[in-house]
Amino acid sequence: MERERTTLALAGVVLLSVFLTVPRSAAQDTSAVDRGVRIGIIYRPGVRPGLVVLPGVAAALDSVRAIIARDLDLSDRFELITLPGGDSIRVSAAPPSVAGRAPAGGRGGAAAGLNYQLYQALGADFAVGLGDTTVLAVHDVAAGGLRREFRSRLPPPKDPEFRMAVHRLADHILEATLGVGGIAATRILFVLDGKVYAIDQDGADKRLVSSSDHQAMSPAWAPDGRRFSYMEFWAGHGQLFVQPVGPGKRQPVATTGQALDFTPAFSPDGKTLAFSRATEEGTDIYTVNIKDNCCLQRLTVGRFSDNLSPTYSPDGQRIAFVSTRPGLPQVYVMAADGTDPQLFAPFDYGVTGSSNAPDWSPDGQSVAFHRDVGGTLQVFVLDVRTRAVRQLTSLGRNEDPTWAPDSRHLAFVSDRSGYRQLWIIDLETGRIRPLLQQSGARLPAWSPRLPETASSTP
Repeated sequence: MERERTTLALAGVVLLSVFLTVPRSAAQDTSAVDRGVRIGIIYRPGVRPGLVVLPGVAAALDSVRAIIARDLDLSDRFELITLPGGDSIRVSAAPPSVAGRAPAGGRGGAAAGLNYQLYQALGADFAVGLGDTTVLAVHDVAAGGLRREFRSRLPPPKDPEFRMAVHRLADHILEATLGVGGIAATRILFVLDGKVYAIDQDGADKRLVSSSDHQAMSPAWAPDGRRFSYMEFWAGHGQLFVQPVGPGKRQPVATTGQALDFTPAFSPDGKTLAFSRATEEGTDIYTVNIKDNCCLQRLTVGRFSDNLSPTYSPDGQRIAFVSTRPGLPQVYVMAADGTDPQLFAPFDYGVTGSSNAPDWSPDGQSVAFHRDVGGTLQVFVLDVRTRAVRQLTSLGRNEDPTWAPDSRHLAFVSDRSGYRQLWIIDLETGRIRPLLQQSGARLPAWSPRLPETASSTP
C-alpha cells in the first residue's frame, strides 16, 4: 500500500484529471485543429488593430523582419497586413536618424518615405520599420507620424542570443502600440526522453539544458527568468537542482536527494523553493530556503493522503496543490505557511475524476490544471475569485498546462495530432498551434519575460 501511494505521488507529476459539468467557454477547443487555426466562438476578424511590418532598408534585415512578423502574429493581438508589391511601400533609404522621424508638428509621412494613406486603406493602425541593425521605428498610421523609436544593436546572426534579441524587439512593439507586455522573449522548458530542454516560444532554437547523465523531470522557472530548477534521479532518489540561465553551474538544493523530491516551484521573491517529497509514509509538500541553503519546512501532513505539485500565487500568500484527501487527487489551496488548507477547484463526488498539475497564472486571477473527463485528460481553468471552473480543451488528450507571462496563452501537452506533442492556445481568440511537433514532449514550464543573459550551461 505504501509503495502504491509513492507511485501515485510520482504519477501525479504528469497525471490524471476529471469531469465537471460547466458551460462551454468562449475560447474553448471545439473543432478539428489545423496548424495555426483559430477556434472558438468569440474570435471576430477585424476587431484587432492592423499592423504592417515594412521591408527593411537592407537585405540583411529580412531575417529580422521575418522573426518580428512571426512574433507579432503569435501574440494574437494584431491583424498582420500583407503589403502589395511596388516602390510605394518601401521605406526611404534615408539615414537612421532621419528615416521614420516626424518633423515638428507630429506628421512626417513624406519626409519618412512612408505611404500612410496606403497603409490606412489596407486596414493598418500601426507600421513598423527597421532603419538598420540598431533602429526600430513604430509608426501611428492614423496620426501619420512616428510613435516611438527603439535603438538596440543586435548581435551577429550566428550569436546564440541573436534570436532572443530580435524577440525583445517584438515585445517593444507591443509596449509601444498597445501598452502591454509581450511573450516573444520567452522560452519553454520541457522534458523529452528523460532530459530537460528549452525552446523559444515560436518553436525555434531547441537546446538541451539539463545534464545528459541522469533522467530528469519537473522543470520550473524562477520568477526573475535567470534560473530554473528541475529534479534528477540519483540512486533511486530525486535530487533537486537550481541552474543559472547563463554562466555558472547548477547547484544541488540543500536537504534534497535523500528521498524522492520532485515538482519544485519558486516563491515569487525567488528565495524559497516548494516541492513534493515522496517517502514510504506518503507524499507531502515541503519548502526550503534556497537563498541561505537552510530551513527545511514541512507544510502538509498526509495522514493517509498524498499532497504534491505546489504552485505559488503571484503575491506569495497562497499555494495551490494537489491532494488525495477526498479520495481521488483534486486541486486544493493553503496559506504559504501550510495553514488553512481547503478545496480550491470544485468537483462532484461520484462524477468527477482526478485533477492534477495546477499552475497559477501570473496575474493571479486563474489556476490552470488538467482533469479526467470520461477517461481522457482535458485542460481546465479555475477562476480564483469565483471558484468557477471551465473546460478549455475537448479534442484528444490534453494535460500539464503552463501559463505564459501574459496570463493569456497556455502551453500544454496534447495527442490531438496522433502523438503527444506541445501546443499553445490563446484563451481570448481560441487560436491553437503546435509548438514542437516532435513526439514525446511533456511537463512544459513557460518562462517569465527573459532578461538579457547568456546561454545556459548544465
